[in-house]
Amino acid sequence: MADEKIPNYFREKMQRGEVASTLSVKMVRTNDIIMMAKSAGFDGVMIDMEHSSFDFETTSQLCIAALGIGITPIVRSPSKNSSYIARILDGGALGVIVPHVKTVQDVKDIVEAAKFTPVGKRSAGGGLPHLQYRSPPAEVANSLCNEATLVIPMIETLEALEAVNEIAAVPGVDALFMGSSDMTAEMGIPGEYDNKKLMDAYERMISACTRNGKFAGVGGLQTRLDLAEKVCGMGAGWISSAMDSALLFGAVSQKGKEMKELNNRVQQKSRK
Repeated sequence: MADEKIPNYFREKMQRGEVASTLSVKMVRTNDIIMMAKSAGFDGVMIDMEHSSFDFETTSQLCIAALGIGITPIVRSPSKNSSYIARILDGGALGVIVPHVKTVQDVKDIVEAAKFTPVGKRSAGGGLPHLQYRSPPAEVANSLCNEATLVIPMIETLEALEAVNEIAAVPGVDALFMGSSDMTAEMGIPGEYDNKKLMDAYERMISACTRNGKFAGVGGLQTRLDLAEKVCGMGAGWISSAMDSALLFGAVSQKGKEMKELNNRVQQKSRK
């Protein structure tokens, strides 16, 4: 087993220089959404514990389903609390996105919680779903999991943006992810995605990632694929490109509109 690897298709796509995409999951609690994401061509799912009522059990089941069909499960933690990070990863996630980062020390603490020794200090419980519940020697299991696990601090505060070069340089960090909505709010320009301030922030984060050999991801642009394409042209390798709740509401709204128009046509014909 020492020669095996835990596949992380999401990262492998970025390593090839392609743009990886994730579907954000915050409403649908059943494994159907994972299979739909895989069938639709997404490279990963971002299970959002920060902006949903998902508990650890629901999150773990979604992660395990993703592992089973070959799509990468990444979880956004509700906070940088180490107990959240460890339980998310023990439950089957291949990456953890951590919000509300402000300092380099925050990021070092996140790495310590997410990576096993010798990189971090994550507690080893054995029998992880990533290893199909096998328990190889600790040094083998730790190495395999450390290699496969993505540690992704969010750049969504002014403090984190100011320290982005130092954050990107922290050993054990694999990628940075900018939350566009929160960043515009921090800048006092909520929702102004075309604002030069936000473009400059993207450039700063992507440049820091490039210099340090890390991947750069961007969220909040689901309705602005023109900007998503522009950011990818700047060097971002990952776009959080859709959200289950928005897709569902959009489809329901469209069908409701169609039925209202159908009703109007029928009523018009009945009056003739």
